[in-house]
Amino acid sequence: MSEVAGESASIAAADAPRTRSSLLTDLQQLGVRPGTTLMVHASLSKLGWVAGGPVAVVLALLDAVGETGTLAMPSFSGDLTEPSYWQHPPVPEHWQQIVRDETPAFDPAITPTRMMGRVAETFRIWPGTLRSNHPHVSVCARGPLARQITDDHQLEDSMGEHSPFARLYDAGAYVLQLGTDRNSCLHLAEHRSGMRGRVTQGAPIVEDGERVWKVFDDLDYDDSFPPVKAAFEASGGVKVGQVGSATSRLMPVRGLVDFATAWFRAHPAAAEV
Repeated sequence: MSEVAGESASIAAADAPRTRSSLLTDLQQLGVRPGTTLMVHASLSKLGWVAGGPVAVVLALLDAVGETGTLAMPSFSGDLTEPSYWQHPPVPEHWQQIVRDETPAFDPAITPTRMMGRVAETFRIWPGTLRSNHPHVSVCARGPLARQITDDHQLEDSMGEHSPFARLYDAGAYVLQLGTDRNSCLHLAEHRSGMRGRVTQGAPIVEDGERVWKVFDDLDYDDSFPPVKAAFEASGGVKVGQVGSATSRLMPVRGLVDFATAWFRAHPAAAEV
């Protein structure tokens, strides 16, 4: 769908423009409070037509958490992963070494997000936003806990104990899904459950001042978790409401990760898919 067609659909689906102030009211009604540490996944198109687009959405989120809160978003760059695993889209086998040799090294300041959406990309370049130094699954954050969340993001076990996801857990953060079912904090539960296999990954990074293709070991993370998401919501752990036109969900990271870790261990066949 073209950008114009997408905007036309958003206008047709909304009774009024969504604005910074109306989105803030909706976020407050959902339960976002000043001082919250908030990990956000957002689909701009699902919110309805927003006056100011992704800038207004980021402003509303910053308003909601306030000066004492910390806002975080995933800033993943999947096009810097090992190309032999790519499926969306795959590339010919004879291209793969060229990709390894020629892809520019990850740079937190300039490497764009991929398939994260316009809100996350806008937040990535927002003044004062920090970004963790992982070539695949970096996280951006802004606020008092931003450095604590983004520092020391280790290459191996990229969403495990030495990652922003564990620091969000430690901080008592919340996950907010704005019109999307994505929830990257579930990868920490994959790690803690011990039910996933391992894979050899690679990425272009700067090491000792030189661009290199670095090979490293990582968990074989999954991309979607419909059964465990549904089970956690059925347990009462999720608050559901409308933000703009988007059905949205707010949940505590600790409650989610603890529930999902136990669920994966109790359902090993599902965890191994």
